[in-house]
Amino acid sequence: NASDALDKLRYLSVTDPDLLKDGPELDIRIQTDKDNGIITITDSGIGMTRQELVDSLGTIASSGTAKFLKTLKESQEANVDSNLIGQFGVGFYSAFLVSDKVAVSTKSPKSEQQYVWEAEAESNSYTIREETDPEKLIPRGTRLTLYLKRDDKGFAHPERIQKLLKNYSQFVSFPIYTWQEKGFTKEVEVDEDPAEVKTEGDGEPKKEVKKKTKTVVEKYWDWELTNETQPIWLRTPKEVSTEEYNEFYKKTFNEYLDPLASSHFTTEGEVEFRSILYVPATKKEDITDRKTKNIRLYVKRVFISDDFDGELVCLILA
Repeated sequence: NASDALDKLRYLSVTDPDLLKDGPELDIRIQTDKDNGIITITDSGIGMTRQELVDSLGTIASSGTAKFLKTLKESQEANVDSNLIGQFGVGFYSAFLVSDKVAVSTKSPKSEQQYVWEAEAESNSYTIREETDPEKLIPRGTRLTLYLKRDDKGFAHPERIQKLLKNYSQFVSFPIYTWQEKGFTKEVEVDEDPAEVKTEGDGEPKKEVKKKTKTVVEKYWDWELTNETQPIWLRTPKEVSTEEYNEFYKKTFNEYLDPLASSHFTTEGEVEFRSILYVPATKKEDITDRKTKNIRLYVKRVFISDDFDGELVCLILA
């Protein structure tokens, strides 16, 4: 949904550059509070006005993205990249599967006000209010806050969020940052016990403090880019070098050796898809084994499944 909002802003800003006046950055940022079980997802996309909040979130079946694509089709725009993931109204409500409460704070470049939509999982109603807290104002976009259920608070761990993003959203076209704990080492002085050192002349001992150092780890929090790998299967084969194919293979499948060979092709017909097939450098388990995870399906850059039976493998090899 955040990617949709950014896509929409990028498209509309071509004819209306003022939409980017609050900042040209197009990104997604995810911050977690594991102690309180809270996840915050912020994008700098198109945002929503109060009326759009009502239209998109007022009923579960509504979809701002679907309406946007319909408008594009009706206007018969040529060569428009309509590669949007999808139905905000429908997908948004899945948040209540793990949340007791959900808050959507949003600011549209077409509105001077920022509005907050709030609802609880056990309630049949929602509230919309204007955001007045200066510390919670955003220049543009949407901030989604999930207040997780007690049994689902494990999702609020930074490491788990990062792992989920790398698995499912690694190839989203906009940068996704997560708030991660980092550290660096440094040397600090430590005081040793005073040692007696004899001095010349009077012969009386003189106490001297010896200085020693130790290595400590300084902790801090900062944003970390999570989706660095690019979906090379969307490019034309002649534009991709052997080195890029090999690097993509090693990063995606956690391999350390280059593949023996690769094949990059497009299939068109009733179903259209683009594929890259790799031959590993070392012998693997039987690829027709139903338990293997050697095939990964992505729809519009989002990971869908790697759970396929042998029939699909035989179809591809045929």
